[in-house]
Formats: sequence, structure tokens, C-alpha cells
Amino acid sequence: MAELTTLARPYAKAAFSHALASQQLDTWLKNLDEVAFIVVSEKAGPALMSPTQTVSQQVELIKSLLGGEIDKAVENFITLIADNKRLLLVPSIAEQFKTMKQAHEKLCDVEVVSAYDNSDEDEQKLAKALQQTLNSDVSISSTVDKNLIGGVVIRAGDLVIDNSIRGRLAKLNEALGL
Repeated sequence: MAELTTLARPYAKAAFSHALASQQLDTWLKNLDEVAFIVVSEKAGPALMSPTQTVSQQVELIKSLLGGEIDKAVENFITLIADNKRLLLVPSIAEQFKTMKQAHEKLCDVEVVSAYDNSDEDEQKLAKALQQTLNSDVSISSTVDKNLIGGVVIRAGDLVIDNSIRGRLAKLNEALGL
């Protein structure tokens, strides 16, 4: 997984730089997400990865599945990736592109997992605190996991704050060497 991320990073940076310069971040993200979906799909994925497919056939298959609705610059980018035999990187490229776009726009998706339902007031307080900490507008998605026993786990990009009882017990267990 880390290797795919490492290989995808230069492609994502190049795509983001071009999309930013041409002010087409939304178009690029939409097209990259669609191509990523095609690459991992059960029906199209194997056909795309077939060694008998030429680069032009791969790109034409992607275009046909998108109904011909792909930006020309994105098509050229996908052609480059296919030519380098890196189509499997597209999902990782799309994910990194999205992360770069959110950072540029100062947006952050935050996942909050708690042992119990949080009130709207608690979520608003948490959102305000996270906005100050992350220096970004936050979008919170909450889920409940009774296995946490109590407390909360917050994930925002690479940042993970585990303030759950299950997490504390695991740290205590590790400290005691059990």
C-alpha cells in the first residue's frame, strides 16, 4: 500500500499543479475519481490490465465507459499513466489529488467515532475546536462504535486522536507488556 502511495505521489502532484494552474480542480477530481472507479471495477479492470491491450485501446475503453466525457488534459494524463503501465495507481492518485485540493481550499474531512451518539451541540463545539487546531473548515462525519466502551476516536487526514477507553486499555496493556 505504501509503495503505491509513493509511486502515485509524483503523478498526483503534477496533476494537481496543472489543474490548479488551469483552474480546473473540480473537473480533474471528478475525472480522476471516475477513472479510478473504472480501473478497480470487476468488469473493466481486468480488460484494462490485459497485456494484449495497447495504450490507445486502454484509453479508448476508459473514454467509452465515461461516455466520452473526459477533459482532454485528463485524457492526456491517463494516456501517460497507461503508457508507463501505471493504471493501477489511478485510485491512489485520485485520493492524493483530493487531499491536495482540500488542503489548498483549507477543507478537512473529519471522522469521529464515539461509543455513544453525540448531540448536535457537542459536534458543533468539536467542529469549532478542530477548525482552530487544523486551521481549516471541517466537515464532520460521526459514527457509533460500542466496542470503544467510552470516549472518542478522531481521524483527520494523518492525524488520529484516540481518546477511547479501548485505546487507553490497549496502551496500558502494552506498557505492562501483557
